[in-house]
Amino acid sequence: MDDVRFMREALREAQRASDAGEVPVGAVIVCANRILARAHNLTETLCDVTAHAEMQAITAASAALGGKFLSECTLYVTLEPCPMCAGALYWAQLGRLVYGAADPKRGYSLLASSLLHPLTEVTTGVLAEESAGMLQKFFRDRR
Repeated sequence: MDDVRFMREALREAQRASDAGEVPVGAVIVCANRILARAHNLTETLCDVTAHAEMQAITAASAALGGKFLSECTLYVTLEPCPMCAGALYWAQLGRLVYGAADPKRGYSLLASSLLHPLTEVTTGVLAEESAGMLQKFFRDRR
């Protein structure tokens, strides 16, 4: 299944983040079965609280497409987006969101699913155990 294949790519990005000392969240944006953008958290590296994997991926995919709208694209991300990222996905008019682990403390769905564009389709739980396990290991190793 393509969702699993592309989520594995997002998990590779999350591992890159972890290797760099960043919270292990990875993302890929796919359009027409082709990866347009790969990204991971860079908040520590860039000293920028907005440098989440999703934000980096949106910027890269928009540049690759030569336009700001991602209505024909799917974002695969290892962790449920936060409200900031959901807002950016709204403005990008993302076609589809697929995420692995839910974020019960900071995920967008805590506030309202309406943070996403009304036409954005959402699929949750793809490789959720692997995504959550990577995050748990990262934080366990830091304590």
